[in-house]
This record gives sequence, C-alpha cells and structure tokens, in this order.
Amino acid sequence: MNPNRPTIIAEAGVNHNGSIKIAKKMIDIAAKAGADYVKFQTFKANLLVTKNALKANYQKRLSDNKNESQFNMLHKLELSYQDHVNLIKHSKKRRIKFLSTPFDNESVELLSKLRMKIFKIPSGEITNLPYLRKIGSLGKPIILSTGMSELDEVKNALNIILKAGSRLGDIIVMHCNTDYPTRMQDVNLKAMLTLRDQLGVSVGYSDHTLGIEVPIAAAAMGAKVIEKHFTLDRSMKGPDHAASIDPVGLKNMIGSIRNVSMALGSGIKAPTKSELENITTVRKSILAKVEIKKGQIFSEKNLTVKRPADGLSPMEWDNLIGKISNRTYKVDEPIDKQ
Repeated sequence: MNPNRPTIIAEAGVNHNGSIKIAKKMIDIAAKAGADYVKFQTFKANLLVTKNALKANYQKRLSDNKNESQFNMLHKLELSYQDHVNLIKHSKKRRIKFLSTPFDNESVELLSKLRMKIFKIPSGEITNLPYLRKIGSLGKPIILSTGMSELDEVKNALNIILKAGSRLGDIIVMHCNTDYPTRMQDVNLKAMLTLRDQLGVSVGYSDHTLGIEVPIAAAAMGAKVIEKHFTLDRSMKGPDHAASIDPVGLKNMIGSIRNVSMALGSGIKAPTKSELENITTVRKSILAKVEIKKGQIFSEKNLTVKRPADGLSPMEWDNLIGKISNRTYKVDEPIDKQ
C-alpha cells in the first residue's frame, strides 16, 4: 500500500450474480477506473448461514424475491476454487490486485492456499473469536471492518488478532455503517478518527452511501484505505446492486480521491514552485510617492507602496521612515535600502 495516498478497493462483492463473465467484466471496470484492488467475497453458504436464516432488512428491501431464504440467495453467489483461480489470473492480466473477503474458516484456508497477501475481515465477523484467531495466526496484513461495533468490541477483536500473532502496524481498521444504503445522518465519519486516536491504528473507511462525497471526505480526513461497492448496472437483480455505484460513479470517485490526496500535500507551509513565479508580480515595494530629493527625510507624505515587488519590501517601512535619502528618486521609483 502507498503511504502517500489512499489505497482504493473497488468492492465487486457478490454483484457478479454468480456469473464469472460478469465478474471478469467488473475486474475490467475496476482496473480502468484506477482502483488499486478489486475485491470479491469468498464463502460457503452452508458454513455461513443456517437454511432457515432470515435475510437482513436491507436484503429484503432490495431483493426481487421476498420469500427467498438467505441461504438460497447466498448459495447462488458462491465462487468455487477454480473461479478464484480464473479471477486472479484475469486480475493480473488487467494489472489490478485481487482481494476477497472470507466469511468462514474454510474460506480463509482457500484464500491462504491461493497466497492471498491481505485478509479482509467483514463487520459481521468482528465477534467471531475462532475466525479472528485463525486470520490473526496467518501473520498477514489485515483490513478489519467495524460496522455495527462499539469501541470495546473493536478493541477485543484487535486483542484476539494480536495475540494470535499479527502486528498492530499491519492492521487497518475500517469505519463503516452496515445499512445498505447508509443514510447521511448515520455515517458518523468522525468515528474513524476516534478509532485512530483511541486504538493507535491506521484507519480507513468502507462506504455504503449512495453518493461519492463521503469517501472523498474520508480521504481528506486521512483514511488510508477507501472501499466502495460498485456494479455494472444498479438496476440488476441481486442484494447489493441498488446500494452500489455504477462504473461512471466509480471512476469519478477514484479521480476525486486522487485529486484530494494530491491536494493534501506535505503539510509544510511554503510557497510552491508555481507561486514563486507570482511573488514579484503580486507583492509590493516601497516607492517614491512624489519626487524625493537627495537629503530629504523619508515620511508617509513622500513614500507609498505599490506593485511589483522589485524593490524594498513594505516590511521595511518603519525602518525607512525618518531616514535621509541618499539620492534623488523619481515618482514611482523603488526606494533602495538606505
């Protein structure tokens, strides 16, 4: 990850609808938009939910099949081992890094076998001790999402991960809200800074709002990682499409975040190279207001300040007043240092 600009994860999630063709097209779009990573989700439905588990409220709200169980919905969205191999290969071809979020221990093993370099822990697993311990034991960089969590729950999860063998410096803690889409009044972006200050960790933001302004604001506030769901078409059938942004929105968001990151600069207050070229034109010098004869005393009556700054700085005004002119000056002629 680049410490000088936010890492941007284009979250494909399950918006491939179980189609590898769509998944590959999403990789193409994420790469073209300039994302650093494209991320999917790795799970086995039978290890993730019971067959009687109800859908989340947002899944019911966005679903085209209100009576479908969460198990049946997720089962259709599983990616096989070979699917992962094919998507990783396609990502390399498109020069974008591949990530996937594991939702069960078997999926952690699958991604570990595929030599995944970074492991993303989703918000729903932050109270899953065996799962946290397993990922922590891998000793890999971790991105920890904290939706639905209180600060103490995040602290507990971090402690489990650290005791399992991970290092605090390898963990990015992500603030997020797990309602889809997230209402602006529920974003609470300042909580990202609370996580940073209270836990002493690097922080990021996983966004589920409909627009792109909040992730841009998060970048301006110091987020090291920005994650955003995207889709080929928000009208497609599936649980997350309506709460995702389209390809145009993804490209605009990434471009804006890159601009904000560049605009933040070094923090050193000094004129830029482009500003140095303007100093002489925009600043002013002390000039003769009227003709000044040699031997006359400089005063407010015979001095003035005007552009350009090719003479004595106006900051020398008090030092000049009362001194005797060592030569004659014409009107608007810059005064020399006496």
